[in-house]
Amino acid sequence: MATIRLATFCILSLLWPAGVACAVDLVVVVNPGCSVMRLTRDDVINVYMGRLRKLPDGTPARPIDLLSSTGQEKQLFYQRLLSRDLAEVRAYWARLTFSGQASPPVQADSTEEVLTLVQRNPGGIGYVERSRADARVRVVFELGDK
Repeated sequence: MATIRLATFCILSLLWPAGVACAVDLVVVVNPGCSVMRLTRDDVINVYMGRLRKLPDGTPARPIDLLSSTGQEKQLFYQRLLSRDLAEVRAYWARLTFSGQASPPVQADSTEEVLTLVQRNPGGIGYVERSRADARVRVVFELGDK
């Protein structure tokens, strides 16, 4: 019986980080001075993939991305938004950058930096955990915790 409990505990311990990763509720935020109240999934995809350079209100879009090394939010963001992993996103941006068609989003070192950059730029757009979104930003799209 003790062996079964130990085995169950070991299996659950291995699965726990994956369960926590899935429970992260991500939202897309903009500068509160921006007149955009909601964005569609297509809007967010197009801004983050360099296809849309202005927000729906005409403000030049300034997407802010997290560095891959800052945690799992970036991987979750692209997985939930595009159903793609980071290697595919990097390859996409490498092609666009090499051809001179577009530049990737600004890279931020932390969620705090994302919030600060969005607050300071009228067209700032970023993604954060819902619990981190504060009065400096406005939520315009919800990625949830799929």
